[in-house]
Amino acid sequence: MKLIWKLLRHHISPLQLTGFFFANLFGMYIVLLSVQFYQDVKPAFSREDGVIRPEYMTVSKRITSMGSFGQEHTATFSDEEVAQLESQSFCKSVGRFTASQYKVSCYLGIQGTSSFGTEMFFESVPDAYIDCDQSRWNFNPEQPLIPIILPRTYLAIYNFGFAQSQSLPKISEHVATMVDMTVRLRGKGIEETLPAKVVGFSSRLNTILVPETFITWSNQRYAPDSDTAPSRLLLEVYNPTDDTIVSYLQDHSLELEDNRLDAGKATYFLKLTSGIVIAVGLLISILSFFVLMLSIYLLVQKNTEKLRNLLLIGYTPIQVALPYQLLTIGMNLTVLFFVLICVWISRMCYSQMIWAMFPQIPEGEFFFTVCVGVAISVLVSLLNVLAIRNKIINIWKHKD
Repeated sequence: MKLIWKLLRHHISPLQLTGFFFANLFGMYIVLLSVQFYQDVKPAFSREDGVIRPEYMTVSKRITSMGSFGQEHTATFSDEEVAQLESQSFCKSVGRFTASQYKVSCYLGIQGTSSFGTEMFFESVPDAYIDCDQSRWNFNPEQPLIPIILPRTYLAIYNFGFAQSQSLPKISEHVATMVDMTVRLRGKGIEETLPAKVVGFSSRLNTILVPETFITWSNQRYAPDSDTAPSRLLLEVYNPTDDTIVSYLQDHSLELEDNRLDAGKATYFLKLTSGIVIAVGLLISILSFFVLMLSIYLLVQKNTEKLRNLLLIGYTPIQVALPYQLLTIGMNLTVLFFVLICVWISRMCYSQMIWAMFPQIPEGEFFFTVCVGVAISVLVSLLNVLAIRNKIINIWKHKD
């Protein structure tokens, strides 16, 4: 074994190994830093006001002047129109808005104080499209408490518009969830009063939301003969920059409620940039792998005659290959060690900025990044070991 190590040290190229070390270090650093960064900002992505989330668009039919003056105009979507929209290549899923078909009055108060009321309406969407905590998002007719989700814009309008002009106190989201609400429902000769509670605020949907189970129950109870065809649809699209979205909406006289396409384009390019960064890191890691394999192959090639002699005098291919395999494994482990240190230091630098922007999000796990780094190192080392073994066996087969 000592003879093999002497041969290895005599013909080794420090320049080649140094090139592999830094190439692999740089490539793996980009990959693991991207993984760790994603872990740290992942909670912000999944929040209702997250930076990156599935792109949703609220679509309705364009109201023309003819429809406004009573001429025939259907503002609702038929099942065929919904199915046609779902079949489009840009569409991932379609959710239907279901509106209340009866009269709704709401009365507000806090802990027994005098309440004030207003006429309002309810809508629902499938639970999968709700961007708030759904732990309290259910309705039981036997214990009829109506959970309500309000648009965040409503609270902002009150705090920075109405409350400021009327010298009223501003209300936080937490205080709003403590407000006592009573809802009066009227339809088909039935009038009932039910308790309600605000359970969350939505940044995605600009409507007063109640559970779909409540809308189904209440429409059947207070307006059983009404038409519940949706007048608005919620689209989840794959790529918000797809030109076919705009052309389809224009061709079918549909319009978006807000300027989601521009925001979606920014989100899409941010995702694309992140993917390119990870791909570049993987490419550099793959190239560094080939640099190492080329270095080892050249080293073995220089010693082919001497290695053949060692095999002839009784050394097994495993014994001859072992020093080269240990060299590659040692290099990969050293790279992993320094990469994890660099990622940890980088994380300390950017984490303060992230938590300043999103103080509510928890700290991401570093253990997952370590596992990814170990998995990559094990995979690369295994490929190195197998390649060296096959090279030595090749020499052994031709030793005669």
